[in-house]
Amino acid sequence: MILRKPELVLFDLDGTLIDSSPDLAFSVDSMLERLGLPRRGEARIRNWIGSGIERLVKRALTGDMHAEPGPELFRQAMTVFHEIYEQNVCVLSRCYDGVRDSMDYLRENNYRTGCVTNKAERFTNILLQAHGIYDDFDIIIAGDTLTKKKPDPLQLLHAAEHFNISPERSLMVGDSVNDVEAARAAGFQILCVTYGYILGRDIRESRPDAVLDTLCDLPRLLAGTRA
Repeated sequence: MILRKPELVLFDLDGTLIDSSPDLAFSVDSMLERLGLPRRGEARIRNWIGSGIERLVKRALTGDMHAEPGPELFRQAMTVFHEIYEQNVCVLSRCYDGVRDSMDYLRENNYRTGCVTNKAERFTNILLQAHGIYDDFDIIIAGDTLTKKKPDPLQLLHAAEHFNISPERSLMVGDSVNDVEAARAAGFQILCVTYGYILGRDIRESRPDAVLDTLCDLPRLLAGTRA
């Protein structure tokens, strides 16, 4: 598990830096309740997270990973969800172990850093600020910053171009297949954590370049990278 030493390190947000599932689950169940539909429960909703808010809402409405609800119900549900989630973005969410130490290590060792997420900018900023890590990032690219988002490589390539750093000298840290696919398409190295929102799969099946059970081990891993 030896990586090339990166100059740029990008992080996914939900499931990588922050466990946001309790607040997402509360908001989804509250949305369903307001629409007169049965609650799904956090355990089930957690397995639906990882493909963006729109897909999460569709899964909650249909109880299926890929089914499509009626367009009017979906439109109404999205409006209700955003209203509820905006008031509950960071009530129960928490940073995962090792996040603070990793941010300090990266800053002390002059890495460029970024947060690249499919989450909308307004929710992204609330989470990062509430957990005290907003200022740790040199760039933040949310799901509505550009015209495309992960698994498309555009967000990653935009960050690398912004710093004039080649993709080959860049590392994506994430938890999902979307992160792996985006990194591969962008020419980045990809490191995955095992604890995130992986839709019931083992992230090792996606064959990232490295896997960690906790970000507590990220400084040690980076310290051992080769030039």
